[in-house]
Amino acid sequence: MNPRVDVIAHLLEQVRERQPVVHAMTNWVTGSDVANVLHTMGARPILAVALEEVMDITSNADALVLNLGTPTPQRVEAMLKAGHRANTLGRPVIFDPVGVGASRFRIDATRHILSKLRLTIIKGNRAEIGMLTGTGGQLRGVDAATGPEDLRIAGEVLSRQTKAVVIISGQHDLVVDGEEAVVVENGHPLMGQVTGTGCMLSALIAAFAAVEAKPMVAAIGAVACFGLAGERAGHRARGPGTFKAELLDSLFALTPDDVRSGVRINPFDSPV
Repeated sequence: MNPRVDVIAHLLEQVRERQPVVHAMTNWVTGSDVANVLHTMGARPILAVALEEVMDITSNADALVLNLGTPTPQRVEAMLKAGHRANTLGRPVIFDPVGVGASRFRIDATRHILSKLRLTIIKGNRAEIGMLTGTGGQLRGVDAATGPEDLRIAGEVLSRQTKAVVIISGQHDLVVDGEEAVVVENGHPLMGQVTGTGCMLSALIAAFAAVEAKPMVAAIGAVACFGLAGERAGHRARGPGTFKAELLDSLFALTPDDVRSGVRINPFDSPV
């Protein structure tokens, strides 16, 4: 067994035992999904976006998620304010640049966040990561239509620029930290048919980062557990509607032994 899988199994236990508070500044489309997935895993969600309270909320949270899904000038300002507070306190900051490249406003907002904040983990689809690195990518809505020719290079470039771990989501998920690249092979096609799974994953990453000091380990652990739960849900679901409910149930029921027997992690050595 890959020794890393045993570490992930322990991380799953740690999330449930320590019940970290995750301040998820997510988009209004997926707020309830994000809260539910955190509750399901034993973490404690709070979703605050008001400028007047984000510093207080972040001060009492164990990790922060910045999600660009439905940006407004006020939300971006609040994200920067919360991010500065998390940086000051040494809390992990997870950034999900949803739809970057879809508008000039999103591009400018992302540039502000990347330049002003110290990010722990960045998660995006191949088009979003390609746009952040200038290596190519095209969105259709907020879904990836095309991406960089070499995903590993794109991930390494962004990781070196930001000193953050980079997750490139897709059929298989690539996790890069500038030196190492790992492919998590768990998952199911229905995960791409349900709005909100990417936002749920970002929140789950924050919960794992709250209990694990090594961002690469936390990122791989969250992606692997989420993918394994999605795999199991997909086998029982009849379509996207039942899949969403099955996903929450699968996450709730996931055990360390399930992780040890079901997670598939490999070094990156071929296109994802």
